[in-house]
Amino acid sequence: MPMIHIYLYEGRTDDQKRELAQAFTDDIQRIVGSPPEATHVLFHDMSKSDWAHAGKLASDE
Repeated sequence: MPMIHIYLYEGRTDDQKRELAQAFTDDIQRIVGSPPEATHVLFHDMSKSDWAHAGKLASDE
């Protein structure tokens, strides 16, 4: 059961998420042979103030 977690800055549309979910599901099926019904995609919408890199919040850059 492939489970894919995708962390993105908030603001992506449902259509963008649908396209990503389908693309990842198709790739998992093609590469590892797992049926689409077994693939789960979880989106984690993050605000820039909840994400830091190299000691700085993304919202500060």
